[in-house]
Amino acid sequence: MTRDAHSAATRAAREHYSRVLAALAAQFRDVAAAEDALSESLLAALQQWPVSGVPDNPAAWLLTVARRRLIDHRRRQSLDAAARERIAQDFDAISEEPEMEDKRLHLLFACAHPAIEEKVRAPLMLQVVLGLEASEIAALFLTPPAAMAQRLVRAKQKIRDAAIPFRIPSPEDYPERLGFVLMAIYALFSVGYNATVVPNGPREDRDSPSFDALWLGQLVVALSDRDPEALGLLSLMLFVESRRDARRDAQGRYIPLCEQTPSLWDFEAIRRANALLKEAADKVAPGRFQIEAAIQSVHAARAQSGETDWASILVFYDALLALTPTPVVLINRALALSHVRGIDAALEDMRCLDEDPRIAGYQPYWAARAHLLGKAGRNDEAEHAYAQAIALESDPAVREFLQAERSRLAN
Repeated sequence: MTRDAHSAATRAAREHYSRVLAALAAQFRDVAAAEDALSESLLAALQQWPVSGVPDNPAAWLLTVARRRLIDHRRRQSLDAAARERIAQDFDAISEEPEMEDKRLHLLFACAHPAIEEKVRAPLMLQVVLGLEASEIAALFLTPPAAMAQRLVRAKQKIRDAAIPFRIPSPEDYPERLGFVLMAIYALFSVGYNATVVPNGPREDRDSPSFDALWLGQLVVALSDRDPEALGLLSLMLFVESRRDARRDAQGRYIPLCEQTPSLWDFEAIRRANALLKEAADKVAPGRFQIEAAIQSVHAARAQSGETDWASILVFYDALLALTPTPVVLINRALALSHVRGIDAALEDMRCLDEDPRIAGYQPYWAARAHLLGKAGRNDEAEHAYAQAIALESDPAVREFLQAERSRLAN
């Protein structure tokens, strides 16, 4: 197997997994069976592409092969000869050239259906959109892996057995489902945006999931009659996206937001983001994504003022903490607090997390703690926190940055 063919198969799995899975699940109405067939087609790609070459359209190739697997499986499942004949006629009518209409939003709304247990909706979306294993999702939600795996299996069975439709719901059904869909789209964006960057590499090859998420965000804004939280999410993603070219230098080294050169930001994306945020604010229905977008808007304003208005950012984090009191929000609020009331106040604010088992393996907590402890001159504690953050970081550029910060403690 050649290295190029293996890389192509891996890239296809990462970039096209959710789109192909959604197309299969929407057609066959069985998420679990679609996952199995897609896994088989990926294995076939690893076996065949080194010999036959990588196809011009890897996603269409994967979809065609997976469809054939599902058709064969359905035929074998049917014991009645007449039923087998009907299945054969129905599925033989399917074109061999797959229609790659994007059905991901349909799949997300199916996962957010009221018939699906609420606590498993977000995990289910993470699996079908990102292709995460049950064990990875269990770690995110602090749940035993076996229990999470069982919940996901039951949820997929529910979609199949209850014949949950794969379609965009009517506007009156949006409030109950939209929040879960927005969270999944943001997760897709974050995974793509935070992926390891190849300096000067093609944008579409580096982080296609984040571009997919932006497309889905625009689609859900239109379909939801410009819901304020949908507007807030799209605004948030555009603010973050505007800094893409400033977060690495020419050598690929990581540059934190506070050290980025604003002239490298995409001001057209910032203009669009601010317009969306204003439109959302005019609807007077504040929510999580609107507040997060407002925080990013304040950061973006540094391009004009030359300074970051940390007091305003702290106000927004107070509002966000009241709405979603999570460790992630508390950590970011503490960093903002350090600029307004000092390092000691920030460290005191974070003390409630010291014994929280949820953040033991959360890299941003250790990175933030290390930064604050270093500023406070508590070098031994900072050294330990940096060691934890470095061990948990998967991005080589960020790991190198943390190692450099750690080295400064000794100097």
